[in-house]
Amino acid sequence: MDEAEETDTRRGGRGRLLVVLPLIFVVGLFAIFAVELFSGKDASVLPSALIGKPAPATALQPIPGLMKDGQPVPGLDPLDFTGRLTLVNVFASWCAPCREEQPILMRLSADKRFRMVGFNYKDRPADALSFLDEMGNPFAAVGSDPKGSAGIEWGVYGVPETYLIGPKGTILYKHVGPFDEASVQNDLMPAVEKALKEPTAGS
Repeated sequence: MDEAEETDTRRGGRGRLLVVLPLIFVVGLFAIFAVELFSGKDASVLPSALIGKPAPATALQPIPGLMKDGQPVPGLDPLDFTGRLTLVNVFASWCAPCREEQPILMRLSADKRFRMVGFNYKDRPADALSFLDEMGNPFAAVGSDPKGSAGIEWGVYGVPETYLIGPKGTILYKHVGPFDEASVQNDLMPAVEKALKEPTAGS
């Protein structure tokens, strides 16, 4: 084999490799997807590096003009997480699933076993105010994170998301996506009941 033929052979080998590599990558992604799909895991309950750790000590300003029962709704204060269970819901006015979820949150807000607070993510305060005026406000407090910087600290994937914070300020549970009746009964309520039975949960 002369030098020209050897060069052509090497080029041909590299060309075949460039064709095969994307195929291998796609097949690998498909295999990962298939394993997750058929694993039986609830995709809405994603593992989080924050589970079992203190909730981020990030105070968020209130939404200007937001009122409830004739009183201004305060912002998000991490000090309020201690001493009780807290449900932190990440929402935005531009989030269509948040609209679907809001009636369920309104019903959940009547549950006195926990306090529900809102985390308004990458939203304009005026739009958030209109959303809560239209859909109802289930939150005892709402913090505004218009630039999404606090969302990074919380490990927010998207909206809606919900975190259950223990009485010692520790994140016990995270739900990604909107709640429906099934996920509330089969997912959220067991997490709440478990937290209430274990006074040291969140330590």
